[in-house]
Amino acid sequence: MTHNELPLFYVFHVYFFGLVAMISAVCFVTRRSPVAAALWLVNTMFCLAALYVLLDAQFIGVMQVLVYAGAIMVVFLFVIMLLNLGHPSELDDARGIWWKLAAGGIGLAMLSQVLVLTKARLPESLVLPEGAIAEQIAKSGAIAPLAGPLFRDYLLAFEVTSVLLLAAIVGAVVLGKRKERGHAA
Repeated sequence: MTHNELPLFYVFHVYFFGLVAMISAVCFVTRRSPVAAALWLVNTMFCLAALYVLLDAQFIGVMQVLVYAGAIMVVFLFVIMLLNLGHPSELDDARGIWWKLAAGGIGLAMLSQVLVLTKARLPESLVLPEGAIAEQIAKSGAIAPLAGPLFRDYLLAFEVTSVLLLAAIVGAVVLGKRKERGHAA
């Protein structure tokens, strides 16, 4: 199916969620407030999940929401708020016009690069044969090819990441308690 044969509804939503994801990512990196930046990152994660669903990868889309937009971002927000990084007036998002123009220029350069890359052809070694995905799903299901390597080959890395996030929470609690004691003294 070529680009011209896709339904307008599908094409519109791919471009819409892609554009919203890019705008949210630019807002994420230009915010001075860590809480505002984290919320923009959550919005980017939701847009990516919507793109996964549109690409017929519902499991990856759900995992994107549950793992990244849900669990990890809640931990990030918890740590940021626990650290209490200062008074909100000190974290104002007002920056000079040059930073905004530079971010816009970088965003346009990245968008033009994406547009150029979408016109390029994939090498033959990366193109899947017709019906290969349907055959794989019929043979082993949709989730087994993703869950198998995660819990077999990459289990150690998965668990180390969990311990790392736990260490970040403990560190934030310790830093928050020290700051509390310093204000009491």
